[in-house]
Amino acid sequence: MTTAPEPTFATALVTGASTGLGAVYADRLARRGFNLILVARDAGRMEALAETLRGQTGVAVEVLPADLTDRADLARIEARLASDPAITMLINNAGMSLNNGLLDSATDQIEQLIALNITAPTLLASAAGKAFVARGTGAIITIASVLALAPEMFDGVYSGSKAYVLNLSQSLASQVEPKGVRVQAVLPGATRTEIWERSGKDVDAFPAEMVMEAGDLVDAALLGFDRGETVTIPPLADEGQWTAFVQARLAMGPGLSRRDVAPRYREPALA
Repeated sequence: MTTAPEPTFATALVTGASTGLGAVYADRLARRGFNLILVARDAGRMEALAETLRGQTGVAVEVLPADLTDRADLARIEARLASDPAITMLINNAGMSLNNGLLDSATDQIEQLIALNITAPTLLASAAGKAFVARGTGAIITIASVLALAPEMFDGVYSGSKAYVLNLSQSLASQVEPKGVRVQAVLPGATRTEIWERSGKDVDAFPAEMVMEAGDLVDAALLGFDRGETVTIPPLADEGQWTAFVQARLAMGPGLSRRDVAPRYREPALA
């Protein structure tokens, strides 16, 4: 691993910090000198991680148990982001997948995914963004997914939630980056974390060459952040493909809203 740059931010609040990508982000940021606030439901696992990081790095680590699908708990984290001037980085990582697709999942399961994957990161980004803009510095990193770009491949509820946070991040970046606030969306492919087991799937069912280790994913994402990327796709080798995708999307912009219906949608005149 290359030597990390000097810390730019004082304290990072990491959601979904008890395991997986959140725990790795906590480790990597602690080693960069960030103090941490860990947010997740599993207080025991966060305490164990906090004790390890305090001992190995000497940073301050606070454990803040919360269920981000619970509106009262979410409001507590929003309030902390809004009121604590030490927090200048938000890692919007908490998320979940479904055991099944839209037609085979219970209503409460779908609502829970929307609450965790869409409502929570939106409201936390809003609270952090307002606070960071007021101070003229800060960063919001949100974990999306490559499925935001491939809705036909898997469950559309999950991929749709990740397309949403990608859209949110790109829009937010255009608003706040001129004011000194960084925004990054990270798009992992299949990555070895507990989200698979929790959603009843086996990550080892994928070919081995498709599955990235969590540490490699976070290290690549932070390198993309250091380089100033708004969208980072760690498994994508050909950056030109992403560039072409963005250019094609932007090229459509001038023609997306017009007074007149496009000629291809006009019925031919009757003889």
